[in-house]
Amino acid sequence: MMVGNIGSFGEILLRYAPDIQGDWLKNQSMSSYIGGAELNVASALAKWGLPVKYITAVPENYLGHALVDFVAEKNIQQSDIVFSGSRVGAYYLPVGLELKHAGVIYDRAHSAFSELQPGQLDWEKIMGDCSWFHFSALSPALNENVAAVCKDALEVASRKGLTISVDLNYRSKLWQYTSNPAPIMDGLVKYCDVVMGNVWAVESLLGIPSSVKTSEGKTKAELTDAAAESMLRLHQRYPKSKIFAYTYRLEQQYWALLQKENQLVSSGQYALESLVDKVGSGDCFMAGLIYGLYHQLDPQHIIDYATAAAVGKLQEAGDNTNQTVEMIEQRMILLK
Repeated sequence: MMVGNIGSFGEILLRYAPDIQGDWLKNQSMSSYIGGAELNVASALAKWGLPVKYITAVPENYLGHALVDFVAEKNIQQSDIVFSGSRVGAYYLPVGLELKHAGVIYDRAHSAFSELQPGQLDWEKIMGDCSWFHFSALSPALNENVAAVCKDALEVASRKGLTISVDLNYRSKLWQYTSNPAPIMDGLVKYCDVVMGNVWAVESLLGIPSSVKTSEGKTKAELTDAAAESMLRLHQRYPKSKIFAYTYRLEQQYWALLQKENQLVSSGQYALESLVDKVGSGDCFMAGLIYGLYHQLDPQHIIDYATAAAVGKLQEAGDNTNQTVEMIEQRMILLK
């Protein structure tokens, strides 16, 4: 097992979930959740007993302090959260939809996090007790300054020998300052040891084309071959990256692949039933991947655990998972 904190860097977000029929207007009420991809990862890892710190920015007001308290209550170190700016980022997503759907509305401009500047965070100090650093493509999508902050963090993390992971989650609505994110992401992914995503996100964010343009009508073997080809091209371009994980969430099935040290392993296929909330399942997979690698589990166990965690999250409301390690391992057993 590794030692040291896992640092997770990203924006804490408020998610507002109006019902799509519009009854929230008549009732003057709307469900809300606290999340953000990197907080969801940190929350899961803390739930599973790993030492985690969360790095973000919130405004110096009662809302900002309440969010810091929320983080602390999850047993996540919050000492490196900075107070700056004047607002918290948010987004609106009708119940039952997901972030890739046209229904999502982002309200993240001029948030405390989006106004972070290079040099504002003391990365030398932040990384001092960490052995792992995690971020996602959602942060550099906001603007050039936040992308530069990410690069500052990665330079320090790399110099200190931390394991670096990235979730290549692509959201076209966030990338407003450039029509081509590949040059920005290319300058960040080159620092990474662990890359999670799928063939289409890799194509959109890094310009590495996929041999399949859609999963419709494709067999598992065809999708596996497409993933293996994409992973190979990723490794050729970014030789520091040696661990890759891709997920496939089809209409009725969820499964994933892990490439580690030239070994390609696949999880079992889960039938997707009784879906409660689609938000956060990818973050839960990412957390499961980090959990397995941090504990130095064998590749098959890692991909099975991450996949079972993601499927379990689909059956929970809210952004953060409440699954225990025991619950996830029991799901793994049931699949076998």
